Amino acid sequence: MPQCVKPAASVHPVLFLILFLPMGMANGYVVVTLGYLLSKAGVSVDAIATLVSLSLLPQTWKFIGAPLVDATLDNKRWYVISAATGGLLIAATAFVPIVSANLLLFDALVFTFNVAVSFNAMAADSLMAYATTPEQKGRAGGWSQAGNLGGSGLGGGAALWLTQHVAMGWVAGAALGTMCILSSLALIFVKEPVSLHRAERLAESLLNVGRDVWSVARSPKGFLALAVLILPISVGAAQNLWAAVAGDWHASGDVVALVNGALGGVISMFGCVIGGWICDQMDRKTAINLFSVILALSAVAMALAPRTQEMFVVFTCLYAFIMGFCYAAFGAVALEAIGAGAAATKYNVLASVANLATIYLTKIEGWAQTRFGSTAMLWTEALVPIAGTCIFILIALATRRFFVAGPAAGARAKSY
Repeated sequence: MPQCVKPAASVHPVLFLILFLPMGMANGYVVVTLGYLLSKAGVSVDAIATLVSLSLLPQTWKFIGAPLVDATLDNKRWYVISAATGGLLIAATAFVPIVSANLLLFDALVFTFNVAVSFNAMAADSLMAYATTPEQKGRAGGWSQAGNLGGSGLGGGAALWLTQHVAMGWVAGAALGTMCILSSLALIFVKEPVSLHRAERLAESLLNVGRDVWSVARSPKGFLALAVLILPISVGAAQNLWAAVAGDWHASGDVVALVNGALGGVISMFGCVIGGWICDQMDRKTAINLFSVILALSAVAMALAPRTQEMFVVFTCLYAFIMGFCYAAFGAVALEAIGAGAAATKYNVLASVANLATIYLTKIEGWAQTRFGSTAMLWTEALVPIAGTCIFILIALATRRFFVAGPAAGARAKSY
């Protein structure tokens, strides 16, 4: 199938750092700010892990909403609408008292504003696929994930710091919500692409989207991208629980806000940019597995190290840097597999699969920590991803002959 695309003008990948900030800030507000505050209010780590999982759940459904982004309003309009909605809902969450009795209300609000920012990310995904060349896919993935991780660390950390030092607790959420809305200003520098898969009738447009998605699933790069992302490879689920388990390392609220927030965000951003460059120098699926193994080794080292605040700082910062590599590799693998066409849908099919792995590994690690302690959580963080890489290697070897056999497979391989 043709790519169904009229390319937009290429832009520097750094622009995607700004466009992906809302998704990161929404995640950081849940993982860092709410995670820490609810833990101090007596909510269990298992319950906090459920809240984090609910915040990630809309990311696994993005392939359902993405066809609407591809087939209806243009990308810029979707971005502005979703940024405004998500920002306002984040601000509203800040007015809910941090007590265990409000946990269900937090669950509902967190889920809802993450639905909004998921559409924000879909529009940004589509703009990124059109506005980058094949040689830029790794760097584009790195800069976009720098916005995601940097927004999570800087946004979540800044919000937690504000809750600790400003008497009016609503200020933190209001500040993050405003930043989400202001990210729309970056759209001034991006041209809206002309998407040829859009037809006069919505049904025909959706049918074209479906054909484009299926063509990717049948390609070698698309199939192996699905395989590597559905497995618990380069997931980094422990980062979702650092704030909840910080007490085991005697880490204060300010330290958590710094290393799991602002400092961790900056470190992750550097990791994303460097990791994206590395992904442009080697096979991108090899890179994502290599980074996953390195991340697992860091979890083992943290499990064996003393339980002190200093060690918490060292290992969470190291973890944040390696996670930057992992997230950049995800973006590179996804962008390489999808091409252009119905980019929002294709990218988010892969993103939904990847977030599903994050959800189930976060829940597994939350269960392990609640029942067996933080050491068990870290060993789970190490061993499960290594097993995932072993499974992927077997899948890649088993399918290699299938994809190289026959002229039809060869033709598909050349199309992407």
